[in-house]
Amino acid sequence: MTLAVNKSAVAAAFGRAAAHYDKHAAFQRESGERLLCLLGDGQHAQVLDAGCGTGYFSRYWRQRGSQVTALDLSAEMLRAAQENQAADCYQQGDIENLPLASASVDLAWSNLAVQWCSQLSRGIGELRRVTRPGGYIAFSTLVAGSLDELHQAWRSVDNARHANAFLPVDAVLAACAPFPLQWSVSPVTLHFADPLSAMRSLKGIGATHLHDGRENRILTRRQLQQLTLAWPQQGGAFVLTYQLFCGVLRCE
Repeated sequence: MTLAVNKSAVAAAFGRAAAHYDKHAAFQRESGERLLCLLGDGQHAQVLDAGCGTGYFSRYWRQRGSQVTALDLSAEMLRAAQENQAADCYQQGDIENLPLASASVDLAWSNLAVQWCSQLSRGIGELRRVTRPGGYIAFSTLVAGSLDELHQAWRSVDNARHANAFLPVDAVLAACAPFPLQWSVSPVTLHFADPLSAMRSLKGIGATHLHDGRENRILTRRQLQQLTLAWPQQGGAFVLTYQLFCGVLRCE
């Protein structure tokens, strides 16, 4: 399955979020922790953090003694990672066209980045190309069913798309075939004081770029009231649920 992804626009969206990304990145950290559990304990001499953001997990791997290359589409994110002294080297680039030599890393790590690939199979293929035999690819992504509460609430306001659609699990598995894959899917639900806080959390991590574009509009008071009435709640909190896919491939 191929998506028409404007990589420059994606990079710009994440670049705008770079300065305040870490304040809104609790879900990214939760995702990475779940991916670590699936990967298991181990030492990896050379690590690529593909889609490094501000470098939270680059720093994790570096502290474990790995030589880490931090890669991101966004120059601003890379600058933030460098300011955080997260990695050993920094490379601006695209997961679907990695600027690395073949068989050059022992672990290709990618936490919540491959959903921005135009063609997931190409992104996985590139991660596999740069990974040495015996090494691992560990990635997380979002799958269909994510952000259902947001979609449900906005349907009370208009028929426009307010978040990207994500691949179904079967499509992610097909993109990884024929390589053996250990994987899991689980919901991660976040709780917010109001719908604006939920939507700001998406903006805060740069995840507001829509592949088919959007009309820039200011949310009216009436629309906010409609969203508040329609947004699902749990225990008085407004919820936002991600369907998180974690996968680990061993390169033979």
